[in-house]
Amino acid sequence: MPIYEFYCQKCNTIYKFFSLKVNTEKIPHCPNCKTVKLKKKMSVFATLSRKGSSEMTEDMPQFDESKMEKAMAMLAREADNIKEDDPKQTARLMRKLTDAAGMKLGPGMEEAIHRMERGEDPDKIEEEMGDLLEADEPFIFEEKKAKAAKKKKPRIDETLYDL
Repeated sequence: MPIYEFYCQKCNTIYKFFSLKVNTEKIPHCPNCKTVKLKKKMSVFATLSRKGSSEMTEDMPQFDESKMEKAMAMLAREADNIKEDDPKQTARLMRKLTDAAGMKLGPGMEEAIHRMERGEDPDKIEEEMGDLLEADEPFIFEEKKAKAAKKKKPRIDETLYDL
């Protein structure tokens, strides 16, 4: 029984809706504004039962879901033709994915991909850069982060509405 999150731009609020079945098509109206159709929001799985989940949701980068779906489909098609032992092909595929999804690479990931483009062994790169790569944010959603920084954080309505 899924719980969906929707955002109302007019009242800057995130609402949670409960459905008895998987329902990816229905878009409800804002419970507060009444006439405004809400926008579906990517949400963290099972956040209702976790204390502090709203902070975790707010910290997650926002991205264009349709771009990401297209990028993942492209990745799946091209991954079938890639030679696993060729780091240059892997790096090219990674660049295509980030471009198609509208993402930028973090500094550590950028360096790792650059080294793979030169033909270096990915295992060696990971061995040398492992701590840096784990501490670094691998992908940057700059456009969305810049917009989010200007906007006031949305209020989260903890009421569970029926979808």
